[in-house]
Formats: sequence, C-alpha cells, structure tokens
Amino acid sequence: MTNIIWMSGHERLVDDMVRADNCSLYDADGKRYVDLESGVWCTPIGHGHPETRRVMADQAARIGHTGFCYGSGVVEQAAAKVLDLHAMTGGQCVFLCSGSEAVEYGVRVAQTVSPKPLLMTMTDSYFGVYGSAYRKEKDQWFLFDWMECADCPLTGECRPACPRWAAIPFEKIGGFLFEPGSSSGLVRFPPDKLIRGIAAKIKDAGGLFLVNEVTTGVGRTGEWFGYQHYGVSPDIAAMGKGIGNGYPVSVTAIAPRVADRLADQPVPYAQSHMNDPLGAALAHTVLTVIAQEGLIERGRDIAARLMAGLEGIQSRTDGIAALRGRGLMVAVELQDDDQASRTTRCHRDLVRRGYILGKRPGLNVLRLDPSLTIETADIDGFLETFEQVLLGGE
Repeated sequence: MTNIIWMSGHERLVDDMVRADNCSLYDADGKRYVDLESGVWCTPIGHGHPETRRVMADQAARIGHTGFCYGSGVVEQAAAKVLDLHAMTGGQCVFLCSGSEAVEYGVRVAQTVSPKPLLMTMTDSYFGVYGSAYRKEKDQWFLFDWMECADCPLTGECRPACPRWAAIPFEKIGGFLFEPGSSSGLVRFPPDKLIRGIAAKIKDAGGLFLVNEVTTGVGRTGEWFGYQHYGVSPDIAAMGKGIGNGYPVSVTAIAPRVADRLADQPVPYAQSHMNDPLGAALAHTVLTVIAQEGLIERGRDIAARLMAGLEGIQSRTDGIAALRGRGLMVAVELQDDDQASRTTRCHRDLVRRGYILGKRPGLNVLRLDPSLTIETADIDGFLETFEQVLLGGE
C-alpha cells in the first residue's frame, strides 16, 4: 500500500480485507478474522446489516445529498427519533459527518449562548481533531484532573470543603463537556457523585451540560448512552461512529431550552454535508434496528460473558494487570515493560490467529469493542485463544 497514508501510531497487519459480514472479516486469501473492535468502534449492529444495506440503496436512489436552501423529511424524522431517545422532544438536531464535528458543533453552540468565558472538561478527555474542543486553550477551557477523586474518602456529595472541588472556578464556567468513559481510549470512569455534582452546580447557575457520546453511545456501554449510567440529563449531546454503522454520519442534539436560547443566532459552523438525507436515513435505521432486535439487552449479556471470561484468564495467568469495562467497551491492561513490547507481540499474535482488536499506540492496553450482534461462539473462541497467547502456547 505505497499510495496510502496510514493512521499514525497503528500497525497495518492485514493488507487486503475484501469482505465483511456481521463480525466476520475476510481477506483476499479467504482467511476469516473476528472483528472485536467494530471497525473503529463504528458498527454496533455488525458489518453489512441487511437493513442498512437496503436503506442505503433505497435512499441513495431517491436523494442522498441536499443543499442549503432545501431539505428532506427524512432528516426531520431521524432528528425526532434522536431527540426522543435523549428526552429532548421539541429540541433540534444537526447531522454532520464525523464525531469530531458533532462535538465541535456542540461546543460552538455552548460558546454562542453562554455569557461565561470557560467550558470545563476532564484532563483525559478526547474530543476530536480540530477546533476549540481539540485545542482546549486556557482562555476557553478549564481542565480538571479527576484521578485524585477516583478513591475519594469523603462521604456524601462533593462540597466546598474538598480542596479539589473548591479549586473549580464555577463562576467562570458556562458549560461542562463530559466524556462518559472512553478516557482517550483507556476506558476509565469518573466517580458518579463527582459528575452529578459538577453537572448540577453548572446547570443550577444557568450553564450547560454537554456530553460526548461518540464512543460511548448507541448501546456501547449497556445503555443507549453512557451518561445514563450517571443519572444525568444533557443539554447538548454529540453522537458519531456507531450511529451510522460504518457510514460517516454524526449528530449533535440540542435540548429545547438551549434551542430557545440559540433562537436565530447563527452557529459559526458550515460544511457541505450538513443534514444530508442519506446519512440521516442510516442513523434512523441503526437506532430502529437496535430497538427492534433488543440489542441493548443482548449486548449486556455478551458483555457479562466477555468480562467473566477475562476475569477467569486474569486469575489463571500473570499477564493481565487490570480490566476496565462497561458494557461492550473493555480495556485489557497487560503486564508489560515501558515499551509495551509484550502488548505489541500479543496484538500481532492475535491478529495472526484471526482476532482483530484495538491496541492503544505506545501503551500496554488492548481495546475490545465488539458489535452488539457478535456471536457467543466468537467471544468464547477469542477467550480461549487469548489465554493461549498470554501463556505463550500455540
């Protein structure tokens, strides 16, 4: 592949995948691989789901792209479905192309309507590849390191008596952008009481609670959205990856109270594929399939099987340093040197044996993000193979 610029930090281990079916990938030689990371966490209902293929062909044959002065009822229907899932009926959506866009659009909405200068987020958050959400400059963002809060010894809710809490400049913060669990790919979860406390404090002062659901949404964590594990309700929600099941579409959903404040103020953002009907039709289809096929519940069952198997391997070997997961979003941290040599060898060996999963660049962490539709036999086969790899067997 001399003509391709490859993704930085990621090792290309298979050159020519030619076909995909649910969680099975096939290379040019006909070898089968089990996809344990849903592409790039993008196919919650499996590669090539029959309904997405049907809708894609049907919508593309009708109208796939619209301009700036005419729309499509397909987009309105998809927006209504998204807003209903977030309990934002009466709000508004914009459909875009990538998760980075969806997060940045939400940030620009918040910056447009907020009189306060700062947005807040956690130091380990990842929000995309450009814009204010990427740069997190000091005059626009307050970054909070929550790791000291992970094992908080204090009982009750967060309060000013805590020096960590007291150091947050709430008087300057107009919004809190929360990534509920991905932690830049490391799968870590801030304490419930911390997130509830920050969200309540900011919202009570008229500020906004934003969530980045690009990696944690659409059933990935065992609920529709990652924020639901925290008992909070967002004002702005960014979705991407899984909502298109591999097609590049993303959505920013805005609650009614924010839409009312935004009114006719223009959001400083424009691109050529905003609110395209083809992407919207696929998003609507993915959400419908997940609901109709009971895939949230199925995903929970598969996740329990996967985590139980990994915990068994951890108890029988000395290879796993830590396991972190919620639903089908799992990080396996290996015992390794500072070059992640063992993790690299393990990843290569697993791919050679037909199991594709994520490896965090330069780190001793493997990521598992399989589709909600993965077969239990494939989970069991991976667990057996993974243990063999850790033990150095064939």
